[in-house]
Amino acid sequence: VPVAERDQMKSKSLKHGESVTLDPGVITNPNDVMTWYFNDTPIAEITGDQSKIVTNHSYWRVRDGLKLDHQTGSLTITNSRITDSGLYKLQIISSRFSIIRSFSVT
Repeated sequence: VPVAERDQMKSKSLKHGESVTLDPGVITNPNDVMTWYFNDTPIAEITGDQSKIVTNHSYWRVRDGLKLDHQTGSLTITNSRITDSGLYKLQIISSRFSIIRSFSVT
């Protein structure tokens, strides 16, 4: 995989109960592997044709207000709470590139 692209971290400030979508802002293709991390713990992975999603069940069971968009790789946090604060990262790996998108949620 060629050199990774790392972008500037995006910051999102929320009030309790608000929603936010963490959108990577890139066009993906069906063979890309997308992995979401929360504070360096993998929480979801979309592989292959993007119809297969592997999630960290212990994390998702605790936090039912998350939605993952299979097409764009975006992660939506609904009905936010204090425990949603932290660093979210999305790593996208394709045959042509590797990208990491970082979001600080407070």
